[in-house]
Amino acid sequence: MLIQLTDIHRTYQVGQEKVHALQGVSIGIEKGEWVAIIGQSGSGKSTLMNVIGCLDTPTSGRYMLNGKDVSHMVDDELADIRNREIGFIFQNFQLLPRETALANVELPLVYRGVGAKERRAKAIEALKAVRLEERMSHKPNELSGGQRQRVAIARALAGEPSLLLADEPTGNLDSATGEEIVKLFETLHGQGHTLVLVTHEPKLAARCPRAVRLSDGHVVADGPGAQVARA
Repeated sequence: MLIQLTDIHRTYQVGQEKVHALQGVSIGIEKGEWVAIIGQSGSGKSTLMNVIGCLDTPTSGRYMLNGKDVSHMVDDELADIRNREIGFIFQNFQLLPRETALANVELPLVYRGVGAKERRAKAIEALKAVRLEERMSHKPNELSGGQRQRVAIARALAGEPSLLLADEPTGNLDSATGEEIVKLFETLHGQGHTLVLVTHEPKLAARCPRAVRLSDGHVVADGPGAQVARA
C-alpha cells in the first residue's frame, strides 16, 4: 500500500471556533492507482490534499506514505518527504516566469542536490515524456496554457516520485486543452504512475478508475469514478 490514511482528523482553530475539516477519514491507495478526490467547496478535499501532500499534518490519526509514518514529522522531515516522494501539479502551474521550461523542470532536482549533468538529463527525459522536448528553451509566457501544464507535469515527473498529486489540474484550461491533459494522465497511469487528482469537476472524476467523495470532512462514497461522480 502506497498511501494508508487511518482515522484522520484535522481541526483548525478560527477565532473562538473550531473547524473540523476532516472527521475520521480512512483511505488506502495502492501503487499504480489513479484516484480522484472530489467534493464541493468546504468538503475537506483541499485539507485532505494538504495532508496527503505532507503540506499539513493531521490533528489525530495515522498517515503512512510508502512505508513511512509521516503523521507527526517535523517541518524539515516533511520537506524532505515532499521532495523525494511527491510530484505536485498545480492548477496555476507555479512556474518561474523568467526561467526556461528546462530550468523549471530541473528545479526540484536542484533542491535535492542532483549534479548538473544528471539533473539536465532527467529534466530532458521528463519533457520528452510530456512531448515538449522541442519547447524546452521557451519561457512560460511563450507557451500555451496546456504547454505550461505539461511543463508542470514534467517537473513533477523529473524526481521520479512515488506519487503524482494534482490540484484541479484542468481548472485553468479550456475543454479541448483539458482533454489533452487528461489523456496525458491516462498515459502516465498506463505507465504505472500513481496519480491522485483533487477536483470539484464530476466529468474529470468520472474519467478516473476510482474516486473518493468527501462531504463535511467525511468520506461519503468510494468506488468507480463514473459511479462516484454521479453520486
